[in-house]
Amino acid sequence: MKKNLIWNWFWVILAIVYFFVPLYATLDFSLRAKKGVLGFLAYQRIFSNPQFVKTFTFSTVIAFLTIFFGLLLMVPTVYWVRLRLPRLRAVIEFVTLLPFVIPAIVLVFGLIRVYSGGLISLTNTYIGTDTLLFSGYVILGLPYIYRSVDAGLGAMDMRTLTEAAQSLGAGWGTILFRVILPNLSTSLISASFLTLAIVIGEFTLASFLVGLHAFGPFMWQIGQNKAYESSALAIISFLLTWVFMGIIFLISRRTPGQGQIAGAR
Repeated sequence: MKKNLIWNWFWVILAIVYFFVPLYATLDFSLRAKKGVLGFLAYQRIFSNPQFVKTFTFSTVIAFLTIFFGLLLMVPTVYWVRLRLPRLRAVIEFVTLLPFVIPAIVLVFGLIRVYSGGLISLTNTYIGTDTLLFSGYVILGLPYIYRSVDAGLGAMDMRTLTEAAQSLGAGWGTILFRVILPNLSTSLISASFLTLAIVIGEFTLASFLVGLHAFGPFMWQIGQNKAYESSALAIISFLLTWVFMGIIFLISRRTPGQGQIAGAR
């Protein structure tokens, strides 16, 4: 027992070191923009750059659109497949694994090729390219959203809850939004966290579809010529991402009716 405890602490400490040592090194380097002095000069230059606020705001809006439409697509789909079409679970799982197999560069060129002409031309307007961008992000986030939602539905007695709600006269909309979703709060938070982290710093889709309007390409541009500022930007993006994750978590905690109802199995 004691040996197992020592090994557990060993792996925990190793994980902490693996995560925080590079982060500390980046922070320390970002504070040395002025020779021989530790200061926030690099951070001041980043915050004084008007592109920083514009690009981060744009990527944040795209991230929340991705979260919204991703959950809107996957929650009813996974719920219905688990409830009525269990034989399709393997198919859905295979489809959601495709973003791991197909590189993002292939996805973005496919989107540009299909939607650059013909009946649906989206690459000629800002709204069109923005739509393509968050649609592509929804595809990239499918593996994480699907597994979070599927694990949450698997942890509850979904069939019993559905039958109980139907016996009380509830329709499908009421069942989904007032019975199923409140019991998926933890899973939805996990999916939102992962999707937000992916979208904020994503480079490939953003660079080909919207260029320097997004935060990922802006970070890349800064990193090409300004070493201290790029390190400062990495720390800032890390902190801001965690701030937004905290906001999502607090909002979900304050939403009434978040208690988990597992039911009899």
